[in-house]
Amino acid sequence: MGELVPGGNQALPDGALTIRVPGPFDLSALITGEDGKVAGDGDFVFFNQPSAPGARLHGDTVTLHPRRLRPGADRVTVVVSPADPGTPLGRLPVPVLSVLADGGGLLARFTPPRPARETVLLLAEIYRRGAQWKVRALGQGYADGLAGVARDFGVDVADDGAPPPPPVLPSSPAMPSSPAMPSSPPAGAGAGGGALGVVNAARSRAGAAPVALDGRLTAAAEAHAGAMAAHGRLGLESPDGTSLFHRIAAQGYVCLTVAEHLVSGPRTPEEFVDYCLAGHERSGPVRDPAVVHLGIGRAVGPATGDVYWTAVWARPFTADALMRLASEVVALTNAERAAARLARLAPDPRLTTAAQAHSDDMVARDFYAHTGPEGHQPWDRARAAGAPHRGIGENIACGQRSPAEVVRGWMDSPGHRANILKPDFTHIGVGYATGSRAGTYWTQVFGAAG
Repeated sequence: MGELVPGGNQALPDGALTIRVPGPFDLSALITGEDGKVAGDGDFVFFNQPSAPGARLHGDTVTLHPRRLRPGADRVTVVVSPADPGTPLGRLPVPVLSVLADGGGLLARFTPPRPARETVLLLAEIYRRGAQWKVRALGQGYADGLAGVARDFGVDVADDGAPPPPPVLPSSPAMPSSPAMPSSPPAGAGAGGGALGVVNAARSRAGAAPVALDGRLTAAAEAHAGAMAAHGRLGLESPDGTSLFHRIAAQGYVCLTVAEHLVSGPRTPEEFVDYCLAGHERSGPVRDPAVVHLGIGRAVGPATGDVYWTAVWARPFTADALMRLASEVVALTNAERAAARLARLAPDPRLTTAAQAHSDDMVARDFYAHTGPEGHQPWDRARAAGAPHRGIGENIACGQRSPAEVVRGWMDSPGHRANILKPDFTHIGVGYATGSRAGTYWTQVFGAAG
């Protein structure tokens, strides 16, 4: 396996390839010929057009068959952009690209320099030299969005008829750090107090129990809204590297589940909640029966007067609740195996210990990888936990907010799916932790009986 640097390249084996970029990103691919231009709009593979000859997008993964590309195609450029269009890449975890062989073996990995204000990053290109296909690391950023990249590659991007953007103001140019102007909630109530009645009315209509304001979440939300206002930009992470989840941990609130809204534009608590309720996905945290606590912060940009909001929806950690959540991941995994007529995986406490330790470690030391900072691999961690299994596999994920979302993401990724559906595996352990940059960190460890 090669660790690529910008401009570095590596030969690839013949056959299918899997290209994966986990995290809160949208993945795209542009198929081009020798002139560097697409032959038509069909050469742009993205979430609204997930397939082209030889290439298919599944969530955070592109499956590529280089020799099945359209005639004349000799290059596939892998592009990443934020899943939330209003968030610069610099406010998200650094996107890490992995290239895997057909059997799931890791061929190459590329971690680009941390982006700043770029909204799109060209991560890598898979290209042909004679009969040989290679991967080259790029790390080239764009500030004018996916449409700008598409135009540069010759895609006909129509301006008319495009769906209107959500009512979230785009990030403004960075401003020197300074205290945010004081917010102006109604007398005797903060922004959360002004929104709580509207939120609980919506939850009542959805059949969910009311939430309560939590002072720790409110303090974290207010600090984060103030930081966004001071710097004139939306994002999970401030320029100094402090994320919303760091702020929650600093207040002493340990989450079991967590979700967030980061919004600029609405002026009143009612307008903010109305925005959060618009659309099925956006309204999910508001209506989620698992949420019990809410924190809301509001701040006004000192230079522009723009209003910035942060809402944190959470359920506090308990050991019993963690066990139930991990059991749900196991149940969903076994449902996928049952659908493939495979034997169920039995929970193993030693594999669970290894999985939980890795999720906790990724949060505590702020990294995301199968290989730990000291070079320890999944089988090393399983052995240290006393697991006797002769074969070990591991799936990790970050940023997903529920067991259903994380298992669905793993099943959409060929390499992770192969672990879940590997007939030799007989046992499983699941780990989960919240915090750090992405908010949630999931680990599955699989074992084959000796």
